[in-house]
Amino acid sequence: MRREELVDLNAFLTVAEEQSFTRAAAKLGTSQSSLSHTIRRLEARLGVRLLTRTTRNVAPTEAGERLLRTLRPALDSIGAELASLGELRIKPAGTIRITTSEHATITVLWPVLERLLPEYPDIRVELSIDSGLTDIVTERFDAGVRLGEALAKDMIAVRIGPDLRMAIVGSPAYFHERPAPQTPHDLAEHRCINLRMLSAAGLYAWELEKDGREVRVRVEGQLAFNNTQMIVRAAVAGFGLGFVMEDHVEAHLEDGRLVRVLEDWCPSFPGYHLYYPSRREHSAAFTLLVEALRHKGSRLGCASSALKP
Repeated sequence: MRREELVDLNAFLTVAEEQSFTRAAAKLGTSQSSLSHTIRRLEARLGVRLLTRTTRNVAPTEAGERLLRTLRPALDSIGAELASLGELRIKPAGTIRITTSEHATITVLWPVLERLLPEYPDIRVELSIDSGLTDIVTERFDAGVRLGEALAKDMIAVRIGPDLRMAIVGSPAYFHERPAPQTPHDLAEHRCINLRMLSAAGLYAWELEKDGREVRVRVEGQLAFNNTQMIVRAAVAGFGLGFVMEDHVEAHLEDGRLVRVLEDWCPSFPGYHLYYPSRREHSAAFTLLVEALRHKGSRLGCASSALKP
């Protein structure tokens, strides 16, 4: 149906309900002559007379009554749906789709959702968990969560997590066979467990920094995973050095199953950011979630330019 046809049908319904061109024109905010022209155009297009006009009132014909029986519930349904959509701006409800990583989900998103969702049962959240870089506009996501992405100028980025650190770790048994590395260049003499990044078309180069000096090291070893938990398990089993988020191995460092090396080459970096298009109209549910996730005391800004696993 063309837009003008919907306008004509609404005009007919208003005239029939008001039983007056004068009152209907006032209600629609148009002139009586323009409204009469609209009705004649509709009747000419349908090939039937819809209204009987007298000097005192206007009444639908048999064909008009038949059209009204179909038209009233259809337009009422459209009106109700438009009203319900408007409520989304006021009442937190509806579905929010977010693309994110496993680590961000466990450490940042889930703790907030676990507290928030029981209070707002009409909010539904769908998390797509992967390590690739997703075009949130093309894939119809409401937002994304990642580290170190080059965000487009029309994106808004909100800091939602604390600073993070990486850690290079190995098992005591592994270091029993060889000395610990003292510099990043020493990693060439060690077995290392690689991470394959789905978004980088290759193995992740370890990014290290000390006193403003940045070094990217390509490491070698028997194993490569696209999953951080497996890197940790392999490191605990003595298969080599792993380079992972610090919080993944805190418990293992405390109980002595892993030993940390080159700690001074692993400075902290900005944590996770939620990003979304700046020109999109957001629902009350989305606004509520953004504020709940916002890292307290943080500023708005983009994530680190260096991609961390």
